[in-house]
Amino acid sequence: MWATAMKLEIRTIVSAPFEENSYVVWRPHSAEAVVFDPGLEPAAIFQVLEEEHLHLVAILNTHGHADHIAGNAALKTAFPTARLYIGRGDAFMLTDAGANLSSGFGFAVVSPEADELLQDGDTVQAAGIVWDVLELPGHTPGHLVYLCRQTSPWTLWAGDVLFRGSIGRFDFPGGDGRRLIHGIRTRLFCLPEDTVVYPGHGPVTTIGHEKRTNPFVGDSAEW
Repeated sequence: MWATAMKLEIRTIVSAPFEENSYVVWRPHSAEAVVFDPGLEPAAIFQVLEEEHLHLVAILNTHGHADHIAGNAALKTAFPTARLYIGRGDAFMLTDAGANLSSGFGFAVVSPEADELLQDGDTVQAAGIVWDVLELPGHTPGHLVYLCRQTSPWTLWAGDVLFRGSIGRFDFPGGDGRRLIHGIRTRLFCLPEDTVVYPGHGPVTTIGHEKRTNPFVGDSAEW
């Protein structure tokens, strides 16, 4: 347990056309920031960084689908020293427009290769913040979520695993509904109920709210 809870500044950028959430995260009065899942509108991310006078030090991808990695190349070009992270099981999707699904939508998204491949139990330290890495496959083979225990309440960047009132799709190549549901119930629903969940799409929620009300994995769900 951290002696003093950390406050974080968090800005959400919703990128068209998939309404994907990118997040810029930094500590108050710090000049360093991280970005989660830079999407198809990196110009909006650059605007936040410029407005807040922030230097990007890390890009954290929850998974390799195109709407979550499309801004990687632009950010790495502008901030070449920023470290790019993704799960070991999704690394191949960064450079393969078929695997990351972009070619199926009529455009090709490719990303630089990751600087570091992550797996369950790893930690990421960037911009003075520490995240625990949990591997939760099912939406993609190597999907990660990032848990910060320094804040009060804890904060979780969940990508396309858990949404407010829903869960990630598992009908894409590499998807597995049973693994996804099992991971949510055994890895996420054991977290404190006030843990704040920042999803890859849609509004913020909490672990407790989803345990009680989520029709796919909540207390009343048939699974």
